[in-house]
Amino acid sequence: MLIEPTPHGLFCDAGGFHIDPWQPVPRAVITHAHADHLRPGSARYLCAAASLPVVRRRLPPDAHVTALAYGETVVLDGVRVSFHPAGHVIGSAQVRVERHGEVWVASGDYKLAADPTCAPFEPVRCHTFITEATFGLPVFRWQPADVVIDDILNWWGEMQRAGRPAVLFAYPLGKTQRILAELARRTDRPVFVHGALAELIGVYRDAGVTMAPTRVATDQPKGASFAGELVLAPVLARGTIWMRRFADHASAFASGWMRIRGARRRRGYDRGFVLSDHADWPALLQAIAAARAERVFVTHGYTVPLARYLASRGFEAEPWTTRYEGEPEAEGG
Repeated sequence: MLIEPTPHGLFCDAGGFHIDPWQPVPRAVITHAHADHLRPGSARYLCAAASLPVVRRRLPPDAHVTALAYGETVVLDGVRVSFHPAGHVIGSAQVRVERHGEVWVASGDYKLAADPTCAPFEPVRCHTFITEATFGLPVFRWQPADVVIDDILNWWGEMQRAGRPAVLFAYPLGKTQRILAELARRTDRPVFVHGALAELIGVYRDAGVTMAPTRVATDQPKGASFAGELVLAPVLARGTIWMRRFADHASAFASGWMRIRGARRRRGYDRGFVLSDHADWPALLQAIAAARAERVFVTHGYTVPLARYLASRGFEAEPWTTRYEGEPEAEGG
């Protein structure tokens, strides 16, 4: 096997590197900068150039990081390695690995849906495809983002008329910026944000992503009213002192998990918006078909159901046990 799971992560023995290792290793090849795929402590890192600004912010200042443009190739101990857009978040990449004509692709996390904040998913032909399965059940099917953003705008309008703050919780890297970019196409009204989101929003702006104007909530004068305003916050802000400034607020969560009946109610949100940076069931099957691989390994999420379905369709398919989280039901990295 060209790549295989080990206690430290997915390992390419021939090339002497791990892909998204969860333990420190001599050489780490990184698909994207979410915390379950990018961990500190490795001696050297290799990532896609578009991901470098976020990777730098999430590793110690002295971390040794090298970046490649999408499609650029480097040879590691005789193994050709290149990055190709995964459409997940800014700089996210699939890792193409080739040795003696055999090609493997490790997808990391990905989606096929259009996203104004990152390069679109690029199908890569291979013999073996390593896929995620965060939402690998037929129940997970996404509406177009336009529809979801319209729902968010309608909810915001309802809260304006009611004179209540509308607090929308979203993952700090990817989801927050995607919402702001989609809103920018429809409104120029400012959105208030938690201070923890400001730096990554700035990274996206520096990369040329157009987003709705933002203001840090804590920069407002003490006692300022947020009635009728939209506020973006990380899930970890729920129940903290920071929330007290939004006294009579309504809450919502933007996540693929909101597709499951009862998920919003169990988590105590007033509204749930089904918006994910991961592929839904049809997109997973489409991406796997586009790779034209004979063999598929499934790394995280609903690994067993997806592997069984693929096996029933003639693929050589197998679930792998990894430490990737996909889209956590509570908080994303």
